[in-house]
Amino acid sequence: LTGAQDGSVRMFEWTRPQQLVCFRQAGNARVTRMYFNAQGNKCGVADGEGFLSIWQVNQTTSNPKPYLSWQCHSKTTSDFAFITSSSLVATSGQSNDNRNVCLWDTLVSSGNNLIHAFTCHDHGATVLQYAPKHQLLISGGRKGYICIFDIRQRQILFTFQAHESAVKALALDPSEDYFVTGSAE
Repeated sequence: LTGAQDGSVRMFEWTRPQQLVCFRQAGNARVTRMYFNAQGNKCGVADGEGFLSIWQVNQTTSNPKPYLSWQCHSKTTSDFAFITSSSLVATSGQSNDNRNVCLWDTLVSSGNNLIHAFTCHDHGATVLQYAPKHQLLISGGRKGYICIFDIRQRQILFTFQAHESAVKALALDPSEDYFVTGSAE
């Protein structure tokens, strides 16, 4: 799966030189993040205009439409994570009202699918990591702060400054004992 600055999203197979599917053509908002869900049957694409779109992967048409597309953040959606069976999605980004980390239910109509919005990360959240064993979300922000959320209780557990500049990467070890942050500096 490839995403580009020009907004295009294409899927390839290792043994074929041509693309299998073009999910989005050039001329859309820049792609900020994309993932397959754990089952590998869906892919999601976040973009610079605040949208998250999700497609079924086993499409037979050359330009399929997403089965879900909604604006998660008013400025940009920088990262997202499929939670559980991918009907629950967490997003990070930048919104005018500082609700920069959100939980969404994809099985509910688009007007009512926001489950919870966390007010955090002045100037926006840049990255997001889901820790399934502990049911935690870890987010990094533009000002170097890290926030840890309990998604069951829907509350912020910890906030601390890890860097002087924007957090650009988060990684979690498989046993969920440690996480590592990387920044623009």
